[in-house]
Amino acid sequence: MSIEVNNISKSYESQKALDHVSFKIAKGEVVGFLGPNGAGKSTLMKIITGYINSFDGEVFVEGVSVKKDLKFVQNNIGYLAESNPLYNEMYVLEYLTFIAEIHGVDKQEIHTSIAKVGLGSESHKKIKELSKGYKQRVGIAAALIHDPVILILDEPTTGLDPNQLIEIRTMIKELGKTKLVLLSTHIMQEVEAVCDRVLMIKKGKIVADEYLKSLKDKQDQVIDVEFDYQIEERFLKSIPNIKNIKSLGGSAWQLSFVIKEDMRSEVFDFATENGLKIIQMNTQNKNLESLFYELTN
Repeated sequence: MSIEVNNISKSYESQKALDHVSFKIAKGEVVGFLGPNGAGKSTLMKIITGYINSFDGEVFVEGVSVKKDLKFVQNNIGYLAESNPLYNEMYVLEYLTFIAEIHGVDKQEIHTSIAKVGLGSESHKKIKELSKGYKQRVGIAAALIHDPVILILDEPTTGLDPNQLIEIRTMIKELGKTKLVLLSTHIMQEVEAVCDRVLMIKKGKIVADEYLKSLKDKQDQVIDVEFDYQIEERFLKSIPNIKNIKSLGGSAWQLSFVIKEDMRSEVFDFATENGLKIIQMNTQNKNLESLFYELTN
């Protein structure tokens, strides 16, 4: 299972949606494709699936070019579009039977897909009678019905309530055990909850490609501290392992460290040595949200 994107560019008249995008995804990864609205996420997903066929560059699915053998590519990809187009007047089982017939697969796959996404109790209902969460399950079941090796999900949790979010996240993580999953979203918590790796895109360009574990290992330790007396920034530079110093106004400072060890004791020692008292001190770690903000603003 693999996706290889080589130097993809795509423009709509004068607007460049994608600008020389390249990356590879291998089997066993749930990858979050993260970016603000309008960054180019949906355009790239439509290119990978073959929905958009006019673009510069190359996309390979399982080593096969999208431009040269679209049928092979589409047989190996399951795709849930952001709009999740469904026929609301059809019954769940009726709709999935219709999708199975389009793919020419055994009708047994319908029941397999229903079981995978937990639709069994709702399969007798009309789609319009389902909650948003169950409608998303129908869309995912339709994407799975031909047993693709790659699953591409475009904003699959938009509009879900907290309980539905947890259910869909759990389902995606489970599917990621046997399939390559590419998940497009603009919600940082989604990536942190289900993904192994994150690709960040800004104005059509990849600005970060990191594994979540690596990101967490590289996170700065941040300490906000307020002393009882104003001091000059140059004195704070003597604190061991300090990376950045930012004034928060008055006698308050934000101190950043590149080290896993808790540096609060060093800040206490610094205060004692300089005859200062600490009025308040809080610690935080830079998370994916702060990294996203830094890279996209």
